[in-house]
Amino acid sequence: MAVNLPSSRGKGRRAPMADINVTPLVDVMLVLLIIFMVTAPLLTAGVQVNLPESRAKPLDQDAKPVQITIDQQGAIFLDNSEVTEEGLPPLLEEIATQRGEDKPQVYLRADLRLEYGKVMRVMGELNRVGLNKVSLVTTPVDGG
Repeated sequence: MAVNLPSSRGKGRRAPMADINVTPLVDVMLVLLIIFMVTAPLLTAGVQVNLPESRAKPLDQDAKPVQITIDQQGAIFLDNSEVTEEGLPPLLEEIATQRGEDKPQVYLRADLRLEYGKVMRVMGELNRVGLNKVSLVTTPVDGG
């Protein structure tokens, strides 16, 4: 912002500055844009697992689903928070009772190389507490 102070030695006065310097604003906007471009993919990735491939159609989703992920070592994550196999049933019961009759959609993401029994134990707990809207998440088949 320009300030026009009266000068005793100057013969003339400077004309007031009518333009706004937008260069610092553009610099800040570009830095923010770069920060968001770098961090946005990290926010959506969640727990890294190798999903099996499938030719299934994608689901339409309105409400936020509950995500359960089982990684290659068999660690269980409930919405990106690691839980023990023994600690999972009480948390699932809490989710089921909070929502009442409107049970949430559950996305089950299990690593490709994981033991089948481990996945079935988690699915059994989901069924036991009444969370029966379970979707097994896969990656699309290349070229299919």
